[in-house]
Amino acid sequence: MKDLFFRENVLDILDYLEEGLHIIDKNGIIVYYNKFAQGIDGIDREKVIGRHLLEVYPSLTDETSTLLTVIRTGEPLYKKEQTFINYKGEKITTINTSIPIKSKGRIVGALEISKDITTVRQMSEKIVELQDKLYNKKQKPSTKKTNESAEYTLLDIIGEDKEILRLKSIVLKAGESDISVLVSGDTGTGKELFVHSIHNVSHRSSKPFITQNCAALPANLLEGILFGTIKGGFTGAEDRPGLFELAHGGTLFLDEINSMPLELQSKLLRVLQDGNIRRVGATNTIKVDVRIIAATNIPPEEAIEKRQIRKDLYYRLNVLSLEIPPLRERKGDIPILVNYFINKFNKKFDKKVENISNEVLNIFNNYDWSGNVRELEHLLEGIISISDKKILEVEDLPYKFKKYKKETIPNLSLTEILETTEKEIIKEALGKTDNNITKTAEILGIPRQTLQYKIQRLKL
Repeated sequence: MKDLFFRENVLDILDYLEEGLHIIDKNGIIVYYNKFAQGIDGIDREKVIGRHLLEVYPSLTDETSTLLTVIRTGEPLYKKEQTFINYKGEKITTINTSIPIKSKGRIVGALEISKDITTVRQMSEKIVELQDKLYNKKQKPSTKKTNESAEYTLLDIIGEDKEILRLKSIVLKAGESDISVLVSGDTGTGKELFVHSIHNVSHRSSKPFITQNCAALPANLLEGILFGTIKGGFTGAEDRPGLFELAHGGTLFLDEINSMPLELQSKLLRVLQDGNIRRVGATNTIKVDVRIIAATNIPPEEAIEKRQIRKDLYYRLNVLSLEIPPLRERKGDIPILVNYFINKFNKKFDKKVENISNEVLNIFNNYDWSGNVRELEHLLEGIISISDKKILEVEDLPYKFKKYKKETIPNLSLTEILETTEKEIIKEALGKTDNNITKTAEILGIPRQTLQYKIQRLKL
């Protein structure tokens, strides 16, 4: 009988249940997620195991999550209705039975059985599928080649920091409207992850998502790229649609907009005001339906002060703002990010790294991470690519990290520490005076007899 209930057999059986099954530990980390739950949420379970529940379901909170409520209260919940928005922006309603898991009277986790009652889900997905087919059928060949897709979703934003979770919940709400969004943050903080996620949770998710970096491009070239050109508009010009036309119905992401020439910003402002664009050299206008999301790599207020962004454009873009915190302000996420990148690069390089040492973690916590999450990612990629270790140690780090290593306090009593310190100070003073007792006593500011007594007691 016991052979029927090996762990592998039980997990296989649970995958055949026609109800979703979640199991979390006492800290809210997802430890099991069956196939039916994967189908309800539309999430690959390999991406959720080991992550905090609120990181995967940012529309929930400690209070609204039935699983976390059970962990907090220790009391089971039966047939409790819960509505949340998944990472695709779909509203899901389930009936949950949530039970605390206890060991020796202590809560060690919770189990939840979920029944999907979102009866219109399949119908809505079918409508989206038909719309997508209709859209792709209407696209011109040149447009298809230019279209980009938003690659990242909320699941790609790693972290349990309160501000990160708050921003993820704002992303879900931003997906419900077409308002302009201004995203700011230092280089490497992951602004593009949030921008992609906004598009992917919106009703525009099946339409084009196009990115243009505004840095290092002269005004006339960038103008042609954004608004398009007509044949004869200038020497060598051809009939080409701009990014606004290519993004029609979807989202246009203008990165580093603070680098866009000011004269071009005024033309962008007119598009935001009336939704019309004019190709370079043309006299007629074209109506476009495009959501604009812009990003700056410095605080917007600083960009205005430096005359890098027009005030009127700023107010038009800043209907909703997201300020992504630098890694130095969310260092509690470093272990989570390290674990994520280790798993990522183990797969890429076929390695078996398991973790970093406590000493390395201490260094990471003391380092300022001017390059933010991207710097951490590239650092671990380089180390793991050439490492054969299971645990990464201090000697595996580049030299510049060594100075951030904190000296450990020796396991001595306070008396022993004071005596050792006193001995070192007297030795240094004696060295400066060639062991002249009178001069050394003067340097230390103590009587000659006191110094002689200390030299004898400390055996110098």
